[in-house]
Amino acid sequence: MIRVNKQSSEKIGFVFVHGAGLEGLVWSKVVEGFDPPCLLAEFPQGKSSLDSRSGLSLEDYVTHMKRQVDEWGTRNIIIVAHSLGGVLALRLASLMTDRLAGIVAIGAAIPKSGGSFLSALPFPQRILMPVILRAAGTKPPESSIRTGLCNDLSPDQAAEIIKGFIPEAVRVYTDRINVPVPDVPKLYVKLNKDKEFSPSLQDKMISNFAPQTIRSLDTGHLPMISNPEGLRSILEEFVTEELR
Repeated sequence: MIRVNKQSSEKIGFVFVHGAGLEGLVWSKVVEGFDPPCLLAEFPQGKSSLDSRSGLSLEDYVTHMKRQVDEWGTRNIIIVAHSLGGVLALRLASLMTDRLAGIVAIGAAIPKSGGSFLSALPFPQRILMPVILRAAGTKPPESSIRTGLCNDLSPDQAAEIIKGFIPEAVRVYTDRINVPVPDVPKLYVKLNKDKEFSPSLQDKMISNFAPQTIRSLDTGHLPMISNPEGLRSILEEFVTEELR
């Protein structure tokens, strides 16, 4: 768990939920100079071993993150979720309805109630992916990470992502969440050059999410690295315009 900026019970705080294989520090450039209190949430186990998360459920991940938020102490929160983190964020939000001021999805998976990350994928991926995950694990080949996750990053940035990629538990992809999309101010940030989560697939997620606001960035799947200033600006506008 990484706390950023001065904490205050009077301010709305931002809880950042990263995507698969990453760490909270992936948001570090976004929160530089960002005024609200920020919590860069971490998934359980971290880098303790390559298979340390293999037996965990989606609920284990959410429980771990909720504990971080509770210990943080900031009362009212906006959850910012990226990619796979969208599924986790919906479940986390359902446990914190009395504290939730808003939710932001950034190129994120937003399944329908009762769905999973895999259920949000187009056919035939949602049929093939469970087999692939169980046979080959949840860490993609380096070439796939480079061309999908890191398509618009520099070679050095891509190498860092590849080196630090942490495999997730299979159940994070397969476990279903039986929660509705929260009835709070919502923003979806669509990533127009995303090779990992295509713009057309993001359109389906937007339909499921039904946000009041949609913004776009001309980036790949990791705008927090390729355009942190642009992403920060969108978050600042969300606070001033939607939550005023």
